[in-house]
Amino acid sequence: MKLKLHTHQLQLAHKWKIAGGQGSKMNEVVVVELIDGDGVAGFGEAAPAATYKETPAMVLEFYKRLDVSGFSFDDIPGSMARLETFAPVPSAARCGINTALVDGAAKRAGKAIYDYYNLGFRENQHVTSFTIGLDTPQIIREKVAAAAHYPVLKLKTGDARDRENLAAVRSVAPTKPVRADANEGWKTKEHAMEMLEWLAADGNIQFVEQPLPRTASREDFIWLRERSPLPLYGDESCHTVKDIPFCAECFHGVNVKLVKTGGLSMAHDTLQAARKAGLKTMIGCMIETSVLITAAAHLAELTDHMDVDGNILITNDPYLGATSKNGMLSFTHAPEPIGLRVALR
Repeated sequence: MKLKLHTHQLQLAHKWKIAGGQGSKMNEVVVVELIDGDGVAGFGEAAPAATYKETPAMVLEFYKRLDVSGFSFDDIPGSMARLETFAPVPSAARCGINTALVDGAAKRAGKAIYDYYNLGFRENQHVTSFTIGLDTPQIIREKVAAAAHYPVLKLKTGDARDRENLAAVRSVAPTKPVRADANEGWKTKEHAMEMLEWLAADGNIQFVEQPLPRTASREDFIWLRERSPLPLYGDESCHTVKDIPFCAECFHGVNVKLVKTGGLSMAHDTLQAARKAGLKTMIGCMIETSVLITAAAHLAELTDHMDVDGNILITNDPYLGATSKNGMLSFTHAPEPIGLRVALR
């Protein structure tokens, strides 16, 4: 097997900022291509996040020392075990390799990934939210107006201007359902509780993600969960299946992202475990191309909510895959019939 790397500088339509972040209009990702001896090519994507102290340079350095000659689409577990011998493995780099392996395996089986996993995919069922990043109230009003055709919004919170920003959203979209994402921005359980009560008074907030830092104590999370007037979803607190027991105690649901889990295989297992534990499930994303967004869409049947808008927040997506016109995820116009169902534009 051979490895090819494709780096892409993604241009965001607006400066992207979350709680605790600096903000940027560019994001670099690495698309992985694994090619076996028969010429079957599997694609994956590494979208490293500064939140987890991973960078594109770190991912590229890892890939350049990686020997994939012993990898096989016919043995994903064995290939992943071999990958771990090159430790330390950045999670984003693991995601790229694993997703490429699953793509190749599904192609060899002649199936779309959602059928490879025996999940199927129902058209006209899965809606993605559209994310409004931290900004000035005036820019937020402009963003919300531009996103009028998306039925659900996700508002980044955890900022000193939270109240102003929600007011800006409501001045344009008075009753549209909104998900709030604090990104660890509320530092104490008391402050988080105050903000949750304020958000609940809005009447159209679906749930709140990561109201406390992932370093907060189990006791603080449980205290907040027991009192919260809104459902709480773990994001930064939920990486892989190993985190599900903790999350089942501390949250009502979890946000599973392929970059955090390390690819499709662990994302699939993490979603299954979360559902068995009684948690609501959502698939989220980073700023990504249609390669990784489409990979996430293949797991839609394991979710209650989708937040896979990373490819529609950028202006230069190099790939075609699943679409999300008016927020509705669809494979109807996907360029390929099997595997990830993606292609270069």
